[in-house]
Parts: sequence; C-alpha cells; structure tokens
Amino acid sequence: MLDFIYYPVSFILWCWHKVFGFVLGENNAIAWILAIMFLTFTVRGIMFKPFVNQVRSMKKMQEFAPELKKVQKKYANDKQRQAMEMQKLQREHGVNPLGSCLPMLLQIPVFIGLNWVLRAFSIHPAGGGPKTENYFFNQQGVESYVNAKLFGVNIGDAIYHASVLGGQGGAVNWHVAPVAIPLMILASVLTHLTARHSAARQDPASATQQTAMMQKLTMYIFPLGVLVFGAFFPIGLLVYWLSNNGWTLMQQRLVYNKIDKEEEAKKAEAKEKRDALAPRPGAKPKPGQKPVQQQKKTDQPDSPTDEKPSSNGKGSTKAGSPHKFARQPARPQNGTAQQRKKQGSGGKNSGQKGSGQKRR
Repeated sequence: MLDFIYYPVSFILWCWHKVFGFVLGENNAIAWILAIMFLTFTVRGIMFKPFVNQVRSMKKMQEFAPELKKVQKKYANDKQRQAMEMQKLQREHGVNPLGSCLPMLLQIPVFIGLNWVLRAFSIHPAGGGPKTENYFFNQQGVESYVNAKLFGVNIGDAIYHASVLGGQGGAVNWHVAPVAIPLMILASVLTHLTARHSAARQDPASATQQTAMMQKLTMYIFPLGVLVFGAFFPIGLLVYWLSNNGWTLMQQRLVYNKIDKEEEAKKAEAKEKRDALAPRPGAKPKPGQKPVQQQKKTDQPDSPTDEKPSSNGKGSTKAGSPHKFARQPARPQNGTAQQRKKQGSGGKNSGQKGSGQKRR
C-alpha cells in the first residue's frame, strides 16, 4: 500500500550500506548504524532549503504579528471575515503558513518508511521459510541485517515489539534495555534542546496563547513521548531519531546565525546610506552653493508704499483703540500741492515783495 514510500527509503539505505559495508564489512553492525545515520542526513539535506524557507517565514510572521493581532481583535465576532483578512495580510507580506510545517510533514513518511523497512527484515513470509528479499535488499542483505549485533543486541530488536507499529510478539526483551535506554534518553534530551533553541528565537511580545501551548508541547511533551514510546522502537529506529534530532539542532544553529548576520549586514548598510546622505557636522557649503533660508510669512506682500514707522517708534494704530489695524498705504503728494503749501506759508522775501506791490 505504501510501497511508494518503502522503496525510496530502502534504496537510500541500500546505497549507504554498500558504501560502509565495503569498508567495514557487510555484517558489521557499525556499517548498518552509519547507513541509517547517513540515510537521515540525506533526507535532511534534501529538505535543507525548505527548512531555511521555514525559518524566514517564521521571522516574517513575527514582524507583522502586531498587525495580525489587530485583525483578530477587530473581527473577533466575524470568523469568516477574520480568516479572509488574515490571508490577505499574509499574502501582502509574502508569508505561507504551510511553509513552517512542510519540513516536519516531510519527515513523517520517512519515519514510517524506515520503521517498516527495518521491521520487515525480521518478518518471515506467510508460507514459512527464510526471507529472501526486503524491497531493494536481496537475501544476502536480509541475512546481513539479521546477523548484525551491537553490544550483543540485534539492531532490529526493541524492548517491546508492539503489533501496532508492525512488530511481532508481545514479550518484553529486557536484554535490549541496556542498549536502547541510553539511546532513548539521548534522543529525548536532543528533542528538548532542539525545541528550546527554536522557542528562544521567538519574540515574547508576539506570542499568542496557541504558540505558547505549542512551545510547551514541543519542549516537554514530545521529549517525554520519545522517552516512553522509545521502548517500542527497534535499535535502528532509535538511531534514526537520535541522528535526526542531532542534525536538526546543528542545522538550526547554523541557519539562525546566518540569518542574524544577514540582518545585521542590512542594518549596517542602511545606516551607511543614511550617514552618507546626511550633512557632516561643521561641514562648509560647496563653492557657489547658497544656504537655504526660510521665507517669513507676512499678512500682505511687501510694497514700496508701506507705511513707515512713526517718529515715536509706535506702529500705525487708531486713536483710542488698543487694536492694530491693517496698514494703509500713504497717499502720494504731487509737486503742485507742495509748491502751494510753501507759497502759502511764505518765505521772508516773498512776504516783502507782496506787501510792496500792495502799497503801490
């Protein structure tokens, strides 16, 4: 039914077993352990780019988390409108919510496929007789896996073979515990450290009730589940879980540091651009460059006929009123009026001349 998963997984495992079996021997348990570990590294290497996209997507979601909270609060009574506005906001920021779940979803088929392929080595055919093949492995490969022992324990054994997970037999194999329990503890600790390192990257201000609950699940419940349900996993599958979590922890540190350096470089570049455009303190203007002066605003535009201040220094105001009125332009005085005024007042010579004429 799931042969489209089993065959690719068994093929990658077969390739790596051929590589390490050529060096260490095909029946060597270390060759099988290394083959399972490098199967894990191969799959995680294929999913490296989706993981980087996942980290960047989570970073963007943290940046516009306040806007997301505003939408949730604004449309709290209209769930349909709230979902539409949230999708619109995610499209504007170029965020795909499924991008953060893709690497985890891709690991589930690999885990299921490897679990079945490793258990299928020990399952005999229904008609009886020895097992002759196991997907890409022939009878020689099957016998090599069955006979490989790590500290006296077959790597296909588990503390308890649960039939739900594809195992046969209900007896407890206590002789497997000395090898399986240390692997279970290490896998549980690495699961906790991986979740803890990822939670430390999230902004507490943007955390919601759902994200806080997910952090507690990944940091405490999942490691506890690995510790409890690891008793049902064969040794080979525990090696896969251990190497997978070790790879994840190392990959997170590398990718997070790289993204942090990119953000610091962008901030430094933006700061350099601002500093380059801003004038330096004490810098002199270039030759021919005039300083920019702000023009004062007046009630009326300047004109050559504006009223001049009076001799007493006070402005033109109306008598008996404390308020100032708009300035009135001074009336022009023509030359004839000035001449008449001078003649009327009379000089010394003009008065004598006039009086002398009357006497005559």
